[in-house]
Amino acid sequence: MSVSSIFRMPNVLLTGTGSVQQVGVQAVKLGARKVLVITDKVLNQTGLVKQVTDPLEAENIQVDIIDEVVPEPPFENLEQIARGIRDQGYDVFVGIGGGSALDVTKALAIMMTNPGDVRELVGIEKVRNKGIPFILIPTTAGTGSEVTYNAIFTDIRDNVKKGIVSPYLLPDVAIVDAALTVSVPPAVTAATGMDALVHAVESYTAQRASELTDGIALHAIQLISRSIRTAVYNGKNIQAREDMAMGSLMAGISLGNAGVGAVHALAYPLGGKFKVPHGVANSLLLPYVMKYNVLANLEKFAQVAKALGENTEGLSLRDAAETAVHALARLSRDVGIPSTLRDVGVTEDDIPALAEEASKIDRLLNNNPRWLTVKEIEAIYRDAYEGQ
Repeated sequence: MSVSSIFRMPNVLLTGTGSVQQVGVQAVKLGARKVLVITDKVLNQTGLVKQVTDPLEAENIQVDIIDEVVPEPPFENLEQIARGIRDQGYDVFVGIGGGSALDVTKALAIMMTNPGDVRELVGIEKVRNKGIPFILIPTTAGTGSEVTYNAIFTDIRDNVKKGIVSPYLLPDVAIVDAALTVSVPPAVTAATGMDALVHAVESYTAQRASELTDGIALHAIQLISRSIRTAVYNGKNIQAREDMAMGSLMAGISLGNAGVGAVHALAYPLGGKFKVPHGVANSLLLPYVMKYNVLANLEKFAQVAKALGENTEGLSLRDAAETAVHALARLSRDVGIPSTLRDVGVTEDDIPALAEEASKIDRLLNNNPRWLTVKEIEAIYRDAYEGQ
């Protein structure tokens, strides 16, 4: 029996090589006269940002750039940027970059119309007022932030990642142009690409999954798994980049509507306390959490194995499902992701505190296909510490 569900996407979604050239036209449709482009310093130095500013200026729009976004941004980064732009009269924001730049853009848009401490917006649908219009343009194939209605930040007060979840965080326009990802270095391609794969697998097996999200998630798994090795080791291969861009986009759409589960819940404390990049934490933990989850839905995990390109003919349902776990662990190793918690600086003594922190993330754990107690979360962390 299907459960009630809601499906959300950006108002306008542009895809395909060269689609970034439409940003000026789209900004005009949003009433733009003065636009702020939000990015980070590294990306601004590459020249990619010019591919956004030129089409905006061609439409006689005044354009400013702020490149103060930092990786895994803390709330303080948000607040610092917001103070400098609040009274400048910007009518449209354009975020370009990886997940950090896109999440910062989302949050800044709503901060302009929801004054007060941004931490008060943390949680589900705490945002009262729609923000100013904004456009999101990813330059990595991974986070899916351009099509999700959450934004994740680090709270340095307690070293925990926290999320703002609101439909107002969906952009007015999302532009996904694979050409912008060609110069992404191998390690970042691997971490962000595996992050997208986690989104697809978790949303496909989530409690809130629906027929709409299932088809999208499965195709995302197919696209990413067939192309991520090539994208990492031969980044100029445009077909692989296009597969990854579309796979990431589709995984983001599935994530945005079906949600994710225990992989993300267990990854957040690693990011907050050990500064492990989000994509690395997710992909490291994926096989260990899946090994626990697989019994909750053998049919779906068997379908994941098929989508990964595994030959499951002649296997029992359980063996087919477990094939997915081994295939994902192998894929993660192939693209250079650390395979144990020891590899990212976690000690055995850290595990109880990590488990306690992860157990508090009910929003994600309640969507996991199998129920997890603190004891079981700790067991998964210990498994990930020892390695397969």
